[in-house]
Amino acid sequence: MFIVKKLIDIFAREDTTFFSFLSIFSHFFCYFCNMIVNIHTHSPKKGELTLSTIGIHPYDAEGASTDSIFAIERVADHYDAIGEIGLDYACGVDRDKQLLVFQAQLEIAQRAGKGVVLHAVRAFEKVMECLKNYSLKFVIFHGFIGSTEQAARAAERGYYLSFGHRTFHSPKSIEALKNYPTELLFFETDESDVNIDQIYSQAAGILGIPEAILQYITNENFTKICG
Repeated sequence: MFIVKKLIDIFAREDTTFFSFLSIFSHFFCYFCNMIVNIHTHSPKKGELTLSTIGIHPYDAEGASTDSIFAIERVADHYDAIGEIGLDYACGVDRDKQLLVFQAQLEIAQRAGKGVVLHAVRAFEKVMECLKNYSLKFVIFHGFIGSTEQAARAAERGYYLSFGHRTFHSPKSIEALKNYPTELLFFETDESDVNIDQIYSQAAGILGIPEAILQYITNENFTKICG
C-alpha cells in the first residue's frame, strides 16, 4: 500500500515525464489486476471478486425465527461474511425486531470469526452503537450514503465503506468518498444494472487517481479481509 500511495503522489505532479510513466503503469495494472472487486452485487459476473455472505436482511426481520438464526450459525463457516444485515429505519419493519435480529447475527459473526456486510438506512448512529459491543474480523458499510462526519467516525474504527451508483447522486456522499482513506474503500453495483467498471471510472475521476490504480487498491483491500 505504501508503494501505491507513492505512485499516486508521483502521478499527481504536473510533469509530462510522469504522465508518460503513468500511462505505462496504468496499462501494467490493468494487465496485472485481471479481477475487479465488486464487493456487493446481486448479479456476480465472471472476472469479479465478491464476498460470499449469509444473513437475514432487515426487511425480513419480522419473519425471522430462532431456527433461522441457528441455521445461519450452523453454516457460517462456509461463508466469507455475515450479511447483508443491519437496520433500516426507512422501511415499515418493526425496529425492535430488526434490532434483535441484527444483534443475534453480530453475535454469530463474532463467534465464527467473520466480518459483516451492513445495511444501514437512516440508522447509522444506532448501528455504530451496536457495533461497539462486538469484536468482528471486518466491517463493511455497503452502499454508503452519508456525511463526511459519519465517514470519519467509521474510519476511526477501521471500518470499510463501499460506494455504489447512488453515491454519485449524493453530494455529501461524494465528499465522504473524496476524504475517505483508500485503504478502507470498496465499490459495488448492488442491485443496479450499472457495470462495475463505470463505478470505478466515476470514483477514480472524483478521487483524481487512475482507474487502474484504484482497482489495484481495492484488490489489496479484498486480500486483507479474505486472506
